[in-house]
Amino acid sequence: MSEQYVRGLQDLDETQVAIVGGKGAHLGALSRIGGVRVPAGFCVTTDAFRRIVAEAPSIDDRLDQLSRLNPDDREGIRALSAEIRRTLEGIVVPDDVAAAITRALAALDERAAYAVRSSATAEDLPTASFAGQQDTYLNVVGPAAILQHVSRCWASLFTERAVTYRQRNGIDHRTVHMAVVVQQMAFPQAAGVLFTADPVTSNRKVARVEASFGLGEALVSGLVNADAYTVRDGVIVDKAIATKRLAIHALPTGGTAEQAISSDRQEQPTLTDEQVLRLVRLGRRIEAHFGRPQDIEWCLVDDDFQIVQSRPITTLFPVPETSDAGNHVYVSVGHQQMMTDAMKPLGVSMWQLTAMAPMHEAGGRLFVDATPRLASPAGRAGFLDLVGRGDPLIRDALETVLDRGDFIPTLPDAAPGGPPAGGAPAPIENDPAIVTELIERSQASVAALRSDIRTKSGPALFDFLLEAFQEHKRVLADPLSIQAIMAGMEATWWLNDQLQEWLGEKNAADTLTLSAPGNITSEMGLALLDVADVIRPHPEVVAFLQEVEDDGFLDELPKLAGGGEARDAIEAYLDRYGMRCVGEIDITRPRWSERPATLVPLLLDNIKLFEPGAAERRFEQGRQEARKKQEDVLELLRALPDGEQKAAEAKRMIDRVRTFIGYREYPKYGIVSRYFIYKQALLDEAERLVQANVLREREDIFYLTFQELHDVVRTNQADDQLIQRRKEAFRSYQALTPPRVLTSEGEGISGAYRRDDVPTGALVGLPVSNGIVEGRARVILDLTEADLEPGDILVTAYTDPSWSPLFVAIEGLVTEVGGLMTHGAVIAREYGLPAVVGVEHATKLIRDGQRIRVHGTDGYVQILS
Repeated sequence: MSEQYVRGLQDLDETQVAIVGGKGAHLGALSRIGGVRVPAGFCVTTDAFRRIVAEAPSIDDRLDQLSRLNPDDREGIRALSAEIRRTLEGIVVPDDVAAAITRALAALDERAAYAVRSSATAEDLPTASFAGQQDTYLNVVGPAAILQHVSRCWASLFTERAVTYRQRNGIDHRTVHMAVVVQQMAFPQAAGVLFTADPVTSNRKVARVEASFGLGEALVSGLVNADAYTVRDGVIVDKAIATKRLAIHALPTGGTAEQAISSDRQEQPTLTDEQVLRLVRLGRRIEAHFGRPQDIEWCLVDDDFQIVQSRPITTLFPVPETSDAGNHVYVSVGHQQMMTDAMKPLGVSMWQLTAMAPMHEAGGRLFVDATPRLASPAGRAGFLDLVGRGDPLIRDALETVLDRGDFIPTLPDAAPGGPPAGGAPAPIENDPAIVTELIERSQASVAALRSDIRTKSGPALFDFLLEAFQEHKRVLADPLSIQAIMAGMEATWWLNDQLQEWLGEKNAADTLTLSAPGNITSEMGLALLDVADVIRPHPEVVAFLQEVEDDGFLDELPKLAGGGEARDAIEAYLDRYGMRCVGEIDITRPRWSERPATLVPLLLDNIKLFEPGAAERRFEQGRQEARKKQEDVLELLRALPDGEQKAAEAKRMIDRVRTFIGYREYPKYGIVSRYFIYKQALLDEAERLVQANVLREREDIFYLTFQELHDVVRTNQADDQLIQRRKEAFRSYQALTPPRVLTSEGEGISGAYRRDDVPTGALVGLPVSNGIVEGRARVILDLTEADLEPGDILVTAYTDPSWSPLFVAIEGLVTEVGGLMTHGAVIAREYGLPAVVGVEHATKLIRDGQRIRVHGTDGYVQILS
């Protein structure tokens, strides 16, 4: 029976996590790599741990209690986890388990010193490192002491920090088991860590070494400053030698102690340059074996490196896969689409299949390869100008890469060709009928899709969808549609540039776009005010809505006085806008029609904060302000030299903005309308697969690509393990923050504002909507948690069109992500809200409830005392 309780390290590899935990499995795999030395030892398996837990039935009840606690209930977690630890440490190790451990010790050397180390099954995984969550004991001597410390390792599965980490990561305590690694102690001259990718910049070509004298515990525990070495392409490119006053050494009798380092050694390098380079070469061999960057703990014993741990670096943002080994620069799609959250595989692949440009996936996010545009000097300038107008941070990040000189090769500009076939497109006329025609075309295409898809199912549905995606892209690429969008944007830029030059006025176009006609997104916000007007006169309905918790509330409404009217108004709103939701570019996200309760907090805010008729009054007020601004601007221009000509040019551009800027939002509405139709058809297929026992649940299809789902429908066979792996990967991606710009070396570059016109202490961003406003900051990350008061300023990570109904109730806007022409900026201008976007870490630096001042004209936010 003893074999199941103890396994030699040399018999293990990374497939045996369930038996020996993450650390044990990795150490076993390390010991099999040629040229890698690992201290000898063995693992006490998870079978032994389960045997111990079975001896204490009371643990089961406490695990039930733990699972019910909120991750923020620190007192409750502290008390319960301490009880479980005391129980585990109090259990006598069964004779057969103890005998297996002492036999393994005798086979090595039972008088030697050992390190006794926790190795949980949810540890050192590609998706979660759990670093530092469980305990390690060094220099343990004698079988009795080792058995005692094995018990302590078992108990350390329930330290307060480990329990909290699992609660926050949604990991069931019962699914995690503890193995224990027992290894012969190394007595090193030096120790430290090696990162085979730079943990700060994520650059995969750069390795970082940290080193100190004695055992590595001094470094890991933060007791000493370490020497730091940066290595790239086999060369030390940076070296910082620290003053090292202390080291931790093993005591002859067991345990460890701090020792002072003599003054003549304190500033000596821990390692020679040759040793640093040799260590990095060893790290690259380990990285190649595991197939991903590693965080490696090492010891130097008599000029020989021993590896005592290697785990994946889980905080690195993944790199898009490419078919060549050349350098690439990628720009985040999510920062332009206002959706920086991770997308599920079906969402990613559907966007790739329907987008106008090729897209690369990494970390559940989409990126466009900007390398071809940056390699050509002629194309580069225009591209940087276009990007910079929208988001200066992306431009700065791209320029940071270009300034390095040799990362992107410069290609010769293409030879100028003749005019395109059919001649250059004629400048678009300033005619509202163009917008009307474009909207009618889009509506007809969506209606045809809705009608034609009804009869399609099985493999035939997928053939139909592939054709529908071509129509989808044709609508998006309609030259007239693109001209209309660009006409509005370019007229806005022209007005801002020229009116600043002629009149010294910043962002004058912001007021001129107030209540621009035909903007589907701003109309959506105002339309919810009209729904609130229907509900407000019925107190019974309002009281009912305040208690709504699930999506079945619409069926209950007709039972109340005025409830029938309320339901009709909400359903009419959903008929027009129900395909929208937060993160709507991901087809897998629940739409408002699927989760109508999402709208209830917004409706209640509208009922509380507004008087009847607010939508019409608000729109008319904006229209009058824009008209008054136009009159003032034209009058000022006429007083200038060549004033009549300047006024005539400005009037033409103002008319152009009023005609076309509202249409800027319509193509996205068309995309999302089509997406909801695709989604409903695919979910019908998923339901059939669940009924046929091919899938466990409908939403499993979200973790397959479109092609993989097609194959499942065709074969009636699904890979459940693939789906589970994808779910785990998605959970890990959710914890990552995507960079604005990403290189093929893995380096994420955020960019910076190069400005000196901002007060000290202010948070810098991009000014996108004129005006200055002071008020209470409402830091809201989830739309359903909105609870606004008059005068509030919304502070959030990003806003896509689904946030527009909230805009009617706020006085200003601050976001972490955004550009001049992204949805939040466009709607803020139409509603006249001072807004600053692209404020890095705004939701962390501004606390909910603080008073802030938003300078929408100059692009900064001040936190007030």
